[in-house]
Amino acid sequence: MADLGRYDEAAGEIASGLAAAPDDAALLTTLARVHLAAAQPVDALAAADRAVTAAPGTVGPLVARAMALSDERRFGEAAEVAASILAAWPADPYAQRTGAALLSEARNGQDALNAAWNGVRLTPTDAEAHLVLAVVAARLRLFDLAQRAYGEALDLDATIGDAQQDVGVVRLERRRWALALESLADAALPVPEPVAEEVPAPPPPPVTRPAGPVLDRSALVADTFRQAVLYGSNGVLIAAVLAAVMTTASTGVARMWGGVIGVVVVVAVAVWLTRALPVPIGIALGEIRGAGRLVAAVYATALAPLGLVAFAVLGGVIPLVIAMLVAAAAELAVLTQRR
Repeated sequence: MADLGRYDEAAGEIASGLAAAPDDAALLTTLARVHLAAAQPVDALAAADRAVTAAPGTVGPLVARAMALSDERRFGEAAEVAASILAAWPADPYAQRTGAALLSEARNGQDALNAAWNGVRLTPTDAEAHLVLAVVAARLRLFDLAQRAYGEALDLDATIGDAQQDVGVVRLERRRWALALESLADAALPVPEPVAEEVPAPPPPPVTRPAGPVLDRSALVADTFRQAVLYGSNGVLIAAVLAAVMTTASTGVARMWGGVIGVVVVVAVAVWLTRALPVPIGIALGEIRGAGRLVAAVYATALAPLGLVAFAVLGGVIPLVIAMLVAAAAELAVLTQRR
C-alpha cells in the first residue's frame, strides 16, 4: 500500500499490528518510514524514537530517526545520530552509505566524504553507494567527482535517473538522495542524463497521507508538561527566596535580580517545551485538556514568574509571596496527580 502512495491505509494496517505488539521495532520503523514518505516528520520521529527504544543498537530505527530529525531541521541531533551509525557499523555498506548521506544533510564535511568513499569501497557495484558519493561530493562543491560518481551510478543501474519519482518506502533512501542531487544539479551541477530510450514516464500514483498520528502521544505530551511545571515552579521558588534575602542588602539589586530571573524562567521553559514536545505548544495544550489539574498547573507555572516581574516594578514582599504561592501550588498539583 505504501509503495502505491496509499500511506493512510498503510499506516492503518501498521496500527492494527501495533495494537497486538506495541513494541515491535520492525513495525515501528516501518511506520516511521511511512510518515517520512508522507512528509510527516513529527509523527515519523515519534515512531522512530519508540523503535530505537524497542531495539537499541539496530541500524534501521536510527536511520529513520536521523531522517526525521533532519526533516524537522534539528540538524545538530541528526548529525549526532548519523555519526553514531557510521561509528557503530564501519563494515556495513548500508550503514556507511546511509550514514554518510545523512551526515552530509546535517553537517557536511570530510567525515561524510570519507564514509561515502567507504560505502563505495565496500560495495563497488552498488549504484546507490555511488549515488550517495555524488550527493556528498556535490554538497562539498566537488562537482567533477560528483559527476563521475553519478555517471557510475547510472552505468550500474539506469533506473537511478528516475529515482526521484519513486513512491513508497522500499526505495525511500534512494529517492531521498536522488531528489537531493537533483536540487543541487539545478543550481550548479551538470548531471549527465541517463542513456535510455525516451519513453514517457507513467504518472505517479496519487498520494494519500495519514490523516492523523497513529501512535498515542498523549502520555508523552503530559509527561513533558509535568517536567516543565517542575522546572518552572522550582526556578520561581528559588529566585523568589534569593530575591527576598537580597533585599536585606540592597532593594534595588534584589528587584533587578527578580525581574531578570522572572523573564529568564519564562523564556527557558518555553524554549525547552518547544524542543521537547512533538507538536507546537498550543496544539499540545489542546491534547491535554482532559487533565484539568495538569492544565491548571501549566498555566500557574506560566503566571508565577510574573510575580517576580511585579516585584521588580513595584517592590515589596507581596509580589514575591504571591509568586511563591502560585509556583508551590503548581508543583504540588503535579506531584500529587495520578498518572
